[in-house]
Amino acid sequence: MELDEHPLAWLLHHKGWSATNYLARLDPIHQRLGYGRIYTRERKRVSRWIREGVTPESGVQRAMAHLHHIDEAEITARPWPDWLRLACLRDRDLLQAEWNAQTTADLLDRITAGGPMDRRAFLVVTGVAPVLAQAAAAQPAGARPHGRRIGTATPDLFEQGLSVLRRQDDQLGSGQVHASARAQLRLITDTLTGASYTEATGRRLYAAAAEAARSCGWTAHDSGHHALAEEFYILALRAAASANDPVTTANTLAFWAITRYSGGDPYGAVGLAEEALRHTKKFASPRLEAVLHARCARAHAKAGDHRAAARAQDAAFAAYDRARDRAPDDEPDAVYWVNRGELESWAATNAMNLDEPARALTHFEAIPAAQRDEGHDPAAFPRAAALRLARTAEAHIALGDLDAAVAIAHRAVDHLGGVTSARSTSTFDGLRTQLATHRDAVVVRDFLSRTA
Repeated sequence: MELDEHPLAWLLHHKGWSATNYLARLDPIHQRLGYGRIYTRERKRVSRWIREGVTPESGVQRAMAHLHHIDEAEITARPWPDWLRLACLRDRDLLQAEWNAQTTADLLDRITAGGPMDRRAFLVVTGVAPVLAQAAAAQPAGARPHGRRIGTATPDLFEQGLSVLRRQDDQLGSGQVHASARAQLRLITDTLTGASYTEATGRRLYAAAAEAARSCGWTAHDSGHHALAEEFYILALRAAASANDPVTTANTLAFWAITRYSGGDPYGAVGLAEEALRHTKKFASPRLEAVLHARCARAHAKAGDHRAAARAQDAAFAAYDRARDRAPDDEPDAVYWVNRGELESWAATNAMNLDEPARALTHFEAIPAAQRDEGHDPAAFPRAAALRLARTAEAHIALGDLDAAVAIAHRAVDHLGGVTSARSTSTFDGLRTQLATHRDAVVVRDFLSRTA
């Protein structure tokens, strides 16, 4: 995946500009806006913006927006350099093309084949509401009369393969599974565009394509490629609309919400989760409802809204309590992984976001009993277990208990062995940074040495 290149670096390369050329283009705009001269001999400033994480002054950012024909409102709508990614878009079809089965099939074919769409370009969704409105008005797919005839056995096989793919992600991590998910999506797309089938079979194929695209989106997100994740989530939403499948639609929105609140748009995440909850009125899945309320709670906690987070969190636990009376086969396979321990873990992370480490520990400490009661095996989900332990260690650090923090951090490292996940790596880097401020303690120095 190449999508996370710095947008300014991409623009300079794509347009053939040097740092000096770029400053020379910014200078007259900067002066016209009343900010004075930009001297072209200061070309190291461009390098600092790209490689050293330096944020340009507000006047320079305004000049950039004018140079690249971007509305100045985007500068305040999202942080640097995310707003500049708008200048990198070369193909807006994923956002602007009509929402119908033929367009979805064409986009699936183009994107999975790496065709005309520039794979280095950035997809940026500045607001989720227009996308959701388009999805609501989409027309589902019909029969396809041309090509080799297939029946229900083909979507059966795809659905079985996607079930395996979800569980491989649990065991192996996103870094290894992303390529498999894309291969599955390519195979399903080839069948969609090359075979003939009834309306019912076609809609199952579109649903399978949606789930494969959702898996591509999730594994991209977990690998640290959030722009690529959004590309696949929108593709998944299109395919789910063509399938007229509310379960796959709601599940896609649930995962997209993670990328939204992780990227600094908690209220966009709430919008996605609330739209997904509207879809759950068309089917019965208390587990998926619990997940969606939990997504709302996470987003509200990220935004610092204690009351809204508490209300959504209570709704998540209430929905999950209703799920206990249902047999596993009565729920979609997509929520096989949802359990009480996960809800406790999310509640704990919410408490950490809201600067309540003692309450976070209460939730973390409730997880083992919840897992035993439900016969849940943490070894089947090593990434989730490692992340949970790392966050528990952070709570102990916040409360000043370094011995407990380090002991739990060692367990977290053991759980993650062999699982590839940039998200997990980022969490551990943050944990090490927090511990490094206490390196005078012997136990901390030993841990830092072991994990160097």
